Amino acid sequence: LLLPSAQVFPFAKETPWPRSIEGVAMDTYHRWMEVVVPGSLSGCPVANVQAGFNAEGLPMGLQIIGPHQADFAVLQLAHAY
Repeated sequence: LLLPSAQVFPFAKETPWPRSIEGVAMDTYHRWMEVVVPGSLSGCPVANVQAGFNAEGLPMGLQIIGPHQADFAVLQLAHAY
């Protein structure tokens, strides 16, 4: 399974967290990072790799989520990427 590592590109350090994304309110700091919850709670191995940059040069990552006990396969895929 491939998912982005965050729901938004990096934001200014003065910004505690994005208050909305595409018109959806982010009521807590953790709400904007919900995309990492499935991998974190599943107990499956997850690796994050660089996925690219936006027009302003800010990075975005990609989560590689594998099946249970497929840690080595996930690491191999991340390394090959």
